[in-house]
Amino acid sequence: MPEGPSVRKFQLLTSPFVGQVVAKVGGSSRKISVNDLNALRLQDSQVHGKNLYLAFVAAEGPLGPTAEETALQREAASGASSPAQEGQEQVCAPQTHPQDEELQELQPSRPEVPDAAEGPGNWLRFHFGLFGSVRANEFSRAKKANKRGDWKDPVPRLVLHFESGGFLVFYNCRMHWCSSPRANPASDILSVEFHRGQALDALRAPNPICYTLLDQRYFSGLGNIIKNEILYLAKIHPLTQGSLLALSDLEHLLDYAIQFSFDWLYSKLHDKSANGLTSSEESWSACSDYSKWKA
Repeated sequence: MPEGPSVRKFQLLTSPFVGQVVAKVGGSSRKISVNDLNALRLQDSQVHGKNLYLAFVAAEGPLGPTAEETALQREAASGASSPAQEGQEQVCAPQTHPQDEELQELQPSRPEVPDAAEGPGNWLRFHFGLFGSVRANEFSRAKKANKRGDWKDPVPRLVLHFESGGFLVFYNCRMHWCSSPRANPASDILSVEFHRGQALDALRAPNPICYTLLDQRYFSGLGNIIKNEILYLAKIHPLTQGSLLALSDLEHLLDYAIQFSFDWLYSKLHDKSANGLTSSEESWSACSDYSKWKA
């Protein structure tokens, strides 16, 4: 399934549509009523780990604060919260065991049942399957014939047409409404607030290192591709228990995780064929977290 760098790119594709009103909807999703999105305004777009969140409000209402403005207001009101407090604030990102995460990485997505404890909200959460993607102003086309010999285009789960004439298309994803996309940025491998100490403590546990790396409580956005690459670079066997590794080895592994994730994001944003993302200025802006982390 798409990992952190891919979902960050999806978020960049949706950002130009923030502030626009949905004029028409389509798609095959049965988990939400797609018609409920008609005539709503896309208010905000955020990414946390492997999840994309889109906020919708009534078109006639005020646009409301963006995610950045909300964060600044919250900081000014109560100060920065501790990593432990942030972990308690999670609303839309259910935790999974590392073993379950690995199995999910290798399988297409299954239908998702919304959390009954979460009431309906104005945020739509997207979790992408093995071949999940987002496209802006274009549809995905079949690249080869299927087993029956048919050239059948992929069927989108959701299509949002906006009054401006542009549209967004979402493929192979699970969606449900939630009240807030709050998550713990200290665990997000691509966040400037990623907490190295917390990650190192998790890696030192007496568990196979490959399972710890897939634990989204400590490495949100990290999946099988990043896990395999960094373990190879660090020359560590996947089933080695973290408690048996030297601290220097774990620090090198963590460096590889951060470096590889940002390199992958950078390469995705510099893909000249990717939905018009050809501006190097846009790419460097999206990767600015890495320069802040290095500083």
